[in-house]
Amino acid sequence: MEKARMKKLCLLSNKITKSIIPIFLIHIISCSSIDGEVSELVSSMTLEEKIGQMTQVDYRYLADKSDIKKYFLGSILSGGGSTPPTNQPSSWVDLYNGFQKEALKTRLKIPLIYGIDAVHGHNNVLGATMFPHNIGLGCMNDKTLVQDIAAATAEEVKATGLDWTFAPCVAVAQDERWGRTYESYSEDSDIVTELGVASTIGFQGKTLNKNSVLACAKHFVGDGNTVFGTGTNWYKIDRGDVVLEEEELRSKYIKPFKESINMGVGSIMVSYNSWKGQKLHGHKYLINDVLKKELGFDGIVVSDWAGINELDKDYKTCIIQSINAGIDMNMVPGSLNPDDNSYDDFIRLAIESVEEGSIPMERIDDAVSRILRIKKKIGLFDNPIKKPKNTDVVGSKKHRELARKSVRKSLVLLKNENQILPLQKNNSKITLVGEHADNIGYQSGGWTIHWQGGSGDITPGTTILDAFKSAVSDSSNIRHSKDGGDLSNSDIIVAVIGEKPYSEGVGDRDSLHLSDEDIRLIEKVKRSKLPFVVILISGRPMIINEVLDESDAFLAAWLPGTEGLGISDVIFGDFDFTGKLSMTWPKSMKQIPINYGDSSYDPLFKFGFGLSYE
Repeated sequence: MEKARMKKLCLLSNKITKSIIPIFLIHIISCSSIDGEVSELVSSMTLEEKIGQMTQVDYRYLADKSDIKKYFLGSILSGGGSTPPTNQPSSWVDLYNGFQKEALKTRLKIPLIYGIDAVHGHNNVLGATMFPHNIGLGCMNDKTLVQDIAAATAEEVKATGLDWTFAPCVAVAQDERWGRTYESYSEDSDIVTELGVASTIGFQGKTLNKNSVLACAKHFVGDGNTVFGTGTNWYKIDRGDVVLEEEELRSKYIKPFKESINMGVGSIMVSYNSWKGQKLHGHKYLINDVLKKELGFDGIVVSDWAGINELDKDYKTCIIQSINAGIDMNMVPGSLNPDDNSYDDFIRLAIESVEEGSIPMERIDDAVSRILRIKKKIGLFDNPIKKPKNTDVVGSKKHRELARKSVRKSLVLLKNENQILPLQKNNSKITLVGEHADNIGYQSGGWTIHWQGGSGDITPGTTILDAFKSAVSDSSNIRHSKDGGDLSNSDIIVAVIGEKPYSEGVGDRDSLHLSDEDIRLIEKVKRSKLPFVVILISGRPMIINEVLDESDAFLAAWLPGTEGLGISDVIFGDFDFTGKLSMTWPKSMKQIPINYGDSSYDPLFKFGFGLSYE
C-alpha cells in the first residue's frame, strides 16, 4: 500500500508546476519512493544475492562472464590498463552490455554498476582527452574550469557506457616524496575542498540522477600525510601510517569529504593507510561512526583495490572486519595468481561469516540498500543496456580545447631572467632537447592508458615539439635533439626534462633530485653558451636549485596531458602565465616535508608563488 501511495504522489507531483511545489519537495518524494522500492527488493533477496551485490570484480579476472549471473555480482570495474581487446569507445559499450546482459539473467534482474579510474579525463580509453593531473589544476585554482573538466570527462565516460568514476581524489598532500602527490590539488585543505566539490558537481550535476556519472571522493582519510617509511610492501610512504591527532585529522583531511557529502557525492573510497596504527579498511569508528553516522553519508563506501587484504593474514578475518567497519562494496578485483584470494573466496567466506553470526544481517542489508539506492538514483534499473551513441564526444575538439585552456592556466613561471620569455615566433631558431619534448606518454604521466602510464605515442595528442612547430611562422626553425648532441645553428635552447611516468606507491621516492640523464643534458646545453629555457614535466616539486640558477627561464608544467598546445600558447606570449604554486617548493631534501604554516618555513618558492609577463 505504501509503495502504491508513493507512486500516486510522484505522478501528482509531475502534473503540478514547479512554481506550486518546490523542487526540494519533489526530490523528497522521489527519494522516499526509491527507499520504498529498495526496501522491498532487499527483503526479497537471498543472502547469496546480497553478498553478490557487495562484490566488485575487475573484468580481466572474471573466470567466465557467466560468473556475473552465478554469483549475482553487483559491480565490474576496469582498473588501470583493463581495456577491451580493441580499445575504442564502441568496444567499451559492447563490453559493458555483454556484462550487463549476464546480470539481467539473474532472478531479480538487478543491473550491475561499472566503475573506472577516470582521474584526468577518461584516461583508460585510447583517443580520450587527457587533462592535466590534479596538481596542475590546483595551480590553476579555477573551480569553474575544474567543474567543466569533470563534466567533459563525464560525457566521455557516458559515451563509452560506463557509470562510475573513482574520482575526485581529495587528498591533501603534505610530502612531495609521495607517489600520489600529483593526484592532490594542493597542500592546502581549502583548495582541495573547493576543487573537489567542483569536480563532484561536474561528474554528477547538482543532484544524483539518470544523467550523472557517479563520483567517488577518495581516499578516506589522511592518505596525504603518512609518515615516511611506514608504507607496506615496496612502498615507502603510500599505504603508511597517519599519526595526527583527531582534531587536525578532522579540520584538514576530513573536511573535503564533509563538503563533498554536503554536495551529494554518491560514493567514497576508503584509503590504504592507517591512522595511529589501525588500517582504515577496518576502522569502524572513522567509517561507521564518523563518515556514516556523524557526517550523514548515505552513499556507497567502497574499498580500494584488494584493500581489505592488509587487515590480517587470515582472509576471512579481513572480510569480517571490513564489512563490520562499514565498507559496503568490496573491490575484490581478482588475480592471475592462483594463490591470491579471488571473488569466489570473498563471496564464500562472507556468506559463511553471516551464517555463523560474525557479520550481522542488519549490516549486510544496510550495505545492499546503499548500493541499490545509488543504482536506482542513476537510472540503472530503467536503462541498463547502453546504446553506442555519441561516441564521437570522446577526444572531441571541444574537449581538447578545454584541456588546452587548462594546461596554459596550470603552468607556473618560476624564473624569467631578462624577460627571455615570451619566445619570438619569427626568425628565431629554437632547438628543443630532452626525451620529454616529444613524448605524449611522458607529458601525460601515470594513469594514462596503463596504470603506470607509458612512453611515446600511447594515445593521440600534441607533443610539446609539435606544439612549438605549429606556433611559429616557419616550422623548420624548430628542431629536436633528444640527447642534446646537436645544438648548432640555434638561437635558443628549450630543455624539456623531468620525471618518467609512475602511479601510486611505485612513485614513492627517497630523493627528488633531477635524474643523472637530465643533469648530463643540461651540462651539454650549458657548454653551448646559448640562452636556455627549462620546462619541467613532473608530478611534484623537484630539487632544481643548480639548474634553476643556470637557466634563463624555468617553468613548471606538471603533467599537462595530451594538449601540448597549452604550453606553446603561453611560452610564445599568446597568453600570460597565471598559475600559482598550490604546493610549497623545497630547497633541499632536508626540508621535506615542507608546507606553508610550518614553524621554520624557508622554501625555494613559497606556496602561491608564480610570475607573469606583466
